[in-house]
Amino acid sequence: MLHVEGPLLTVDVGDRDTETTTVDDVLESFIGGRGVATRLAHDRIPFDADPLSEENSLFFTTGPMQTSNMSFTGRTNCTGVSPLTGGLLSSNAGGFISRNLADTGYGAVEITGESDELLAIHVTDEGVEFEAVPDLDGATVPEVTEYMADEHDLSKEHTACIGPAGENLVRFASIMTTESRAFGRGGLGAVLGSKNVKAITFEGDSRRDVDIDPIGMDIHREAATSDSLMKEQGTTNVTDLANEVGALPTRYFSELSFEGVEGINGEAVGDKKYKKGTCSSCAFACKLPTKDEERGVETEGPEYETVMAFGSNCDVDDVVDVMQSNELCDRYGMDTISCGNVVAAYLQSEGEFGNTELVHETVEKIANREDEGDLLAEGIARFHEDLDVENWTVKGLSFAAHDGRTLNGQGLSYAVATRGADHMFTTMYHFEYPLVSDDEALPKGTLEGKPEMVVEQENARAMEDCGIVCRFAFSFMTPERFETIFGEDYDDLLDIGARVVELERHFNNQRGVDRDDDELPYDLPEFESALDEYYELRDWNADGTVPDNPAGESPVSAD
Repeated sequence: MLHVEGPLLTVDVGDRDTETTTVDDVLESFIGGRGVATRLAHDRIPFDADPLSEENSLFFTTGPMQTSNMSFTGRTNCTGVSPLTGGLLSSNAGGFISRNLADTGYGAVEITGESDELLAIHVTDEGVEFEAVPDLDGATVPEVTEYMADEHDLSKEHTACIGPAGENLVRFASIMTTESRAFGRGGLGAVLGSKNVKAITFEGDSRRDVDIDPIGMDIHREAATSDSLMKEQGTTNVTDLANEVGALPTRYFSELSFEGVEGINGEAVGDKKYKKGTCSSCAFACKLPTKDEERGVETEGPEYETVMAFGSNCDVDDVVDVMQSNELCDRYGMDTISCGNVVAAYLQSEGEFGNTELVHETVEKIANREDEGDLLAEGIARFHEDLDVENWTVKGLSFAAHDGRTLNGQGLSYAVATRGADHMFTTMYHFEYPLVSDDEALPKGTLEGKPEMVVEQENARAMEDCGIVCRFAFSFMTPERFETIFGEDYDDLLDIGARVVELERHFNNQRGVDRDDDELPYDLPEFESALDEYYELRDWNADGTVPDNPAGESPVSAD
């Protein structure tokens, strides 16, 4: 089976020490990416670790295809205990850093400990350099990348860093790479900030060759020649459809459609796109470099989730205002979904929906923990009672843009997902809008038959995250192509995904997560029986806990 190769590099920023460990059995069992990082985190992070303590670790991993030239492989995984949800969480970012991480020759890189001064860590195939960077205290993401270019001749494609939000331990701070690509959901930027690490760079010439079946080039050609609307509008191409079916959260989730949708939809975003944008080695080129000359706003995006969070959910109907919010989050290093939903909650509490000046002012206050921004930086689950607003989160993670009150299968997925109300764990919305053929489509307003589909899709998405294969490859990567490329039966690949989900769940169980946390702030038909069926299909206990010894033993031996 195709899998990542190379040792685990552990970087202890407190002791300024490194260690390499042989993890071949983990790589062979979990391919790479999210799977390898989850197995390592499960075994190496104490179950009771404070997310913002030296005991927590961050694991950066690639998949085996990040050393190829195939499209849809320009992504990197990061895993750790989330300061927002309190559970084990993986996030992956696009851009160009994946190839540079692969060039170091390591199968995984672990960042642990806590530094007594602000550091940049330079990881190469010849060793690790620890650089004190006091002058980067409070620096924005572009300022960090400019420093790395000037002082180390390293482009932004080599750098993962945090902005002021990460330093200030905003619980939904991102780790940013290529300036505008984010390890977004769950606040892993705050974990890096708690370790007093401002930036990590990756460079080397030790990339391991990988033999990808020629079908990989077929996929590459198909990506290049596809006439997908995503190439012009990104994920915002779904905005009008979501609004039409009543699945577009509006005014802090109080409504399901937005009368101002034309000002923020795919066409509005596409009109501001001024050049092509892509990720490493990808011919699909679905990114959205956008610009408004009149107001001097330039950013990458917004994608659909950001259009919801800072657009309809804040009652903002001007795409340029959303672009500005997007750019502020990238500059300060924050997840646009969580930040936009937090701002929407604040606007509701103040009776200020649609106040774009207040929106942008609040984003900056959150990043710097100034005034009310200090409370808002804690996340909705921690402040909702203070502001007397509803807690629109699952396990502390605020909702994505495909509303489960209409798309019931997506709602069930939000409830059971190990990282909370996240749309990428199953992409059930694909089947319920639908964005698939009629014979694959599922009815919206029911949970009948959905638990089995949620399990299947969770396993498939987790397996893809081991790959690491971009979600936007769904029209190109068939089960047969997965089998051909990875050299493994598709059902066996799905079993790897199942073991990843189970490891995540088991870790979170040890931190107190159980059935009581698989809840929604709204009612769905036959929800409790659907939960029962989901647990039964996974062979979990009725209380939502995993039996002991999940996914088998995988000892890690030191060199």
